[in-house]
Amino acid sequence: MDEIQSQSDHYRSPSSSVSSPANRLPSSNFFYSRKPGALRQPISFEDSPVWDETDIEVKVDEGGDSINAATTPPSPSLSKINSGSLPSPSLIEREVVTRKIAGASIAWKDLTVTIKGKRKYSDKVVKSSHGYALPGTMTVIMGPAKSGKSTLLRALAGRLPDSTRMYGEVFVNGTRRHMPYGSYGYVDRETTLIESLSVREFLYYSALLQLPGFFCQRRSVVEDAIDAMSLGDYANKLIGGNCYMRGLRSGERRRVSIARELVMRPHILFIDEPLYHLDSVSALLMMVTLKKLATSGCTLIFTICQSSTEVFGLFDRICLLSNGKTLFFGETLACLQHFSNAGFPCPIMQSPSDHFLRAINTEFDRIIAMCKSWQDNHGDLSSVSMDTAIAIRTIETTYRSSADAAAVESMIVKLTEKEGPSLKRKGMAGNATRVAVLTWRSLLIMSREWKYYWLRLILYVFLALCIGTVFSGLGHSLFSVMRRVAAIFVFVSFTSLLGVAGVPSQLKEIKIYTYEESNQHSGAFVFLLGQLFASIPFLFLISISSSLVFYFLIGLRDEFSLLMYFVLNFFACLLVNEGLLLLVASICQNIFWSILSFVSIHVIMMLSAGFFRIRSALPRPAWMYPISYIAFHTYSIQGLLENEYIGTSFAVGQVRTISGYEALGNVYDISDDSNSKWKNLLVLFVMAVAYKFVIFILLKCCIRKNHSVHKLFRCNQNRKDYK
Repeated sequence: MDEIQSQSDHYRSPSSSVSSPANRLPSSNFFYSRKPGALRQPISFEDSPVWDETDIEVKVDEGGDSINAATTPPSPSLSKINSGSLPSPSLIEREVVTRKIAGASIAWKDLTVTIKGKRKYSDKVVKSSHGYALPGTMTVIMGPAKSGKSTLLRALAGRLPDSTRMYGEVFVNGTRRHMPYGSYGYVDRETTLIESLSVREFLYYSALLQLPGFFCQRRSVVEDAIDAMSLGDYANKLIGGNCYMRGLRSGERRRVSIARELVMRPHILFIDEPLYHLDSVSALLMMVTLKKLATSGCTLIFTICQSSTEVFGLFDRICLLSNGKTLFFGETLACLQHFSNAGFPCPIMQSPSDHFLRAINTEFDRIIAMCKSWQDNHGDLSSVSMDTAIAIRTIETTYRSSADAAAVESMIVKLTEKEGPSLKRKGMAGNATRVAVLTWRSLLIMSREWKYYWLRLILYVFLALCIGTVFSGLGHSLFSVMRRVAAIFVFVSFTSLLGVAGVPSQLKEIKIYTYEESNQHSGAFVFLLGQLFASIPFLFLISISSSLVFYFLIGLRDEFSLLMYFVLNFFACLLVNEGLLLLVASICQNIFWSILSFVSIHVIMMLSAGFFRIRSALPRPAWMYPISYIAFHTYSIQGLLENEYIGTSFAVGQVRTISGYEALGNVYDISDDSNSKWKNLLVLFVMAVAYKFVIFILLKCCIRKNHSVHKLFRCNQNRKDYK
């Protein structure tokens, strides 16, 4: 509130009289910028202003890396405001952006996006869209839900899923080349943050993953991003909070997600729904912050459903979509005149964005039908009386024949007739650096998040204590062999089953990886190595603490080498279990199905591990081949029993003795080879590596595909809405 309070004078306008019937324009609060990037002065309308033609001049700097557009508002424009009678207020001194960003122009012509339907690529989500965005300005793509806003934004950013096809042309600084790494930033609608890190820590690790160079050089970039998004008061605050401190609110989280992309200092920034789940105050603060960012030279393009009058006034240009069709592109105030010319003037006390969306949203027909009886008694629910489909066709036809459409075409020609400086690919952090950063970041997260490993440590020690006390006092006679085998089986099986507690944390890791991989901040190999190195200390701590409790309560052989093998065997078992857990979570990507699948797999492996029925006696189809060979329980239990009983003997009567191998003959299948336990240990480590390799293939191939399928599902929802 303090950041907005200092600008409150700019958000108040005196009440104005009713506009003339001929050209009815709203008299509510609006903000208009005389030049791109400046905050708007409040204005009010006594009458409809005169709309006239103005020229647009584009200057391309040969020596720089951006196109500087010296513009006057495209036709039509407000001559009264452009006359200079209203001063353009400057930014507050404490909000002056000291570092400039070289923006870039982007223009799109006849852009069409199709998705797979009954006929291959027959369903159009975006239909023949035209528009442009200039450095230092905010261009908003507005429309009702499922109108193609996000699809258009992804098309401009080059991030469409494989299930779509794009037709038309997109120009960046006058060229058709794809935007290279680091030249643009893309912020998804859903916020993906690490709640156990502070804002500064989160941005610092993001900078380390994205940028090359020395660590000390990243701090200045992080501080610039914090200042640009007005996060100075929250820099040392944990994103998710803790029991002593509340976490960030939705508006602050949204700004953190935008700041993450600013560490690369992109020329163009794409944001999908920056006001998603924000209240009016947070939305206004967000837009003021983005306006401040635009004044630094960055080109901002984002989507939005609707906004308040104050927020609407901060936009430079608006692209209005409905059912994939462009109903208007131009300056925000010109959009008001466009609707008025089409026969849909904005009422005096109504927000412009609400009025626009009311006129082009087909859902309002259903609402009006439901409230018809109420309207008869209390007046009309809306100022738009005709059917929405007819209103959309009228607005579209009016726009195609208007001077606004001609001005857009003219501007696109000027932006594309001469190639500007191409955007250069920025440096990328090396894989070794990324592995080190991810390892250290994961260690920090795991040490702070008690749900990752601390909870599991408590559960494992508690379970080992329970099993140990149940099976304590077995002695070392021949009759204790079967009970000791049961104790080892229960310990290995139940502790592995407790790994299900790690499902939420693994799903969170996969979600973070998916976002970072889509923005080229990380990769499958780097992610797996970083997670493996970070988990090893915690898994070893769990293995040694649980093993010590169980080992001495059960009364296993009191030799240090045997104890160390027990710890190492259980550690390898936990590594394999972690790989299985991550594999299941990567495939399911849903907490319910991940838990159900993980538990089901463990039950099947436990049945084939050779305890309930000797392995050699299992039915050969399925249970023996291949399940008993895939189950890691088999190798872990077999190695622990060989470690305990190979080289021992038991007295049978007063004369005869049998070896430990013979004593286990009717209880569990083991080998009499003294090196067999090491072979079983080697198999466990090989299985851990094999699981990681399978996960690597899955992350490289399927995770991205699943992400595309999720986007396709949203596109299919658009298609159903069109029909």
